[in-house]
Amino acid sequence: MLTDRETAIFEAGIKLGALYHQWVGTPISRRSAASVETAIEQAVILQPFVEEITVRLNRDLMKENTFGYSELSGLMFDVEIITRVRYSYCHARLNPCEGYPLMKVVECHEIPEISRN
Repeated sequence: MLTDRETAIFEAGIKLGALYHQWVGTPISRRSAASVETAIEQAVILQPFVEEITVRLNRDLMKENTFGYSELSGLMFDVEIITRVRYSYCHARLNPCEGYPLMKVVECHEIPEISRN
């Protein structure tokens, strides 16, 4: 049986992994980046256990091809997500680290029982 903390961590990881694999390769341009950021946020926030999500895409990496767009790559992502399972929270992030789109747990915490009322 998993604890609420472990479940919050799992949910954060699975959401970031799904987001990454669902959106990589999406046609994108600097003009459309804001709407893609919003679309990703609005899609992920609907999922169970997601409290907050912020998506920022690095526009400097968007090099237009002959047809006027580029493809979304993992290194363009800077995503922060907070998941909550009952009183346990997980803050996780997807962002570039040494040329790799790294997903990591930033911090986890639990609201103390005395503060739950």
